[in-house]
Formats: sequence, C-alpha cells, structure tokens
Amino acid sequence: MAVIRIEQSNPEYLAEHFQLLTVQSSHLNRRCDISVFNAHPDSKDLPIVILLHGVYGNHWVWSGLGGVHKAYIDEYAKGGLSQMILIMPSDGGFYGGSAYLPLANGENYEKWIVEDVIAAVIKCNPSASIASNVYIAGLSMGGYGALRLGAKYPTLFKGISAHSSITDIREMTLFVAEDLSLYNTHLTYESDIAHWLEVNKNHLPPIRFDCGTEDTLYSGNLKFNEQVKQLGIHAQLESLPGSHSWEYWHQHVSKTFQFFDGIERTLK
Repeated sequence: MAVIRIEQSNPEYLAEHFQLLTVQSSHLNRRCDISVFNAHPDSKDLPIVILLHGVYGNHWVWSGLGGVHKAYIDEYAKGGLSQMILIMPSDGGFYGGSAYLPLANGENYEKWIVEDVIAAVIKCNPSASIASNVYIAGLSMGGYGALRLGAKYPTLFKGISAHSSITDIREMTLFVAEDLSLYNTHLTYESDIAHWLEVNKNHLPPIRFDCGTEDTLYSGNLKFNEQVKQLGIHAQLESLPGSHSWEYWHQHVSKTFQFFDGIERTLK
C-alpha cells in the first residue's frame, strides 16, 4: 500500500467543513498535504471532485486564493446541484511544480494523485467510499494534470474539467525557472496529453476546458483544441473573457461543478 501513514486534523480547530490531511506516501518518499471541503458530512458515497493547483501553489490555494468553497456553496444554494466533496491535494512540492508526472528520477507524482489521494480521502471521510464517483479538474499546470491523468485513466474518472490549462509540457517554461529536462519521464510520450487521448479515445469520460482570451496560454489552448478535433473527440474549448488569474478561476469554477453535476445525474 502506497499510503504509509495519515495525520488528520481535528474539526474543532478548523473553519467549518474543512479537513486537513498529511499523507506519507511511498510513491514520493515524503509527506504531502490535502485540503478537503465537505459541506455534507452526513451524506454517503459523495462524488469526489479532485482539484489540482498550478505552479508555485499548494493544497490551500484553491480555497485560500480562489475561494472555491464559497463558489461551490453559492452554486449549491441556487438549487439543483449535486452534493460533492472537494479534494485539493498538493502537487508534491517538486521545484516550481511537479506537473503531476511520473518522473524519471523515480518520484511518481501521478500515482500520488490517482492512488494515494483518493485512498486517503476515502479512509478519512465517511461521506466518501469506493462507490463514490471520482472527477478531476485543475487550473494552469493543474489543468494539464487533469487533462493528462483523465485521459490516461479513463475508467477511474467520470469527468474531466480544465481551466486555463498548460496543454504542452514545454509551456511549463513560461512559469518556472527550472530546466525542462527535470520533467523527463521514462517514456517520451508520457507527458503528451494528445497521446493518451488518442490511445483511450473510445473510453474517455466527458471532457470540458476553457481559457481566457487574454491568457498567455490561450494560443496553446487553441492549438490543443484543433488536436482534439482532429482526433474526433467531443471536447470543445470555451473561450471566455479574462486572463491567467484567480479572479478568472473563482468566477468560472462553477462551470466545473455544473459539468460534473450533469454527468452525475446521468449515472444515478
């Protein structure tokens, strides 16, 4: 088992509905953190929504900078939205960002997400279980992680949503100072989202992605959208006003909740 030990926060000392986990993982040979927001602690088999952060971030930025919990509560208060548990893991703390990859140096940031994070959350949350549907979303580097992991593990995730995504690993150089060689993997195609989309094109879950038209990553998203079309995959880029900012992500993360809600209702 990759999860060696879990430290779990006391709910008496945190903001309402928040939980913090520190997980010791054999995939990374270190401890990593997860923030959990669950406004429905008495429910069972809640859908698990994994939210991946961008470069230089950590498990707390989705809530502490993006107010994702407030965005969820506001959307839920409108009525009709499925109950969900929001899971916000650290990327593993590799330099400016791990890109959620299985690196050639032996550190497996991919397995940390697809195995350890899910296992730890289920173990520490009675509201989640192995019967919970799992969804994955992210912003910037986290959008890249969501698209790549969702495409590589199509039977694990029921839906994929990405905001302002890095769509080519080479775009990491727009944000981090480290040499791109640090992101080498054992297989040359490992980091290529399009490769996994093509390999699993007949088994992919529903996919959506958006990007601000003033974003430095917008041109890359346009190019990626053409790749998706050429593969014959149903996933359309939604171009929206805005830049690469928390204001944009706070405003549009509700699209992720709505998208996953639509999928969840078809699975009931």
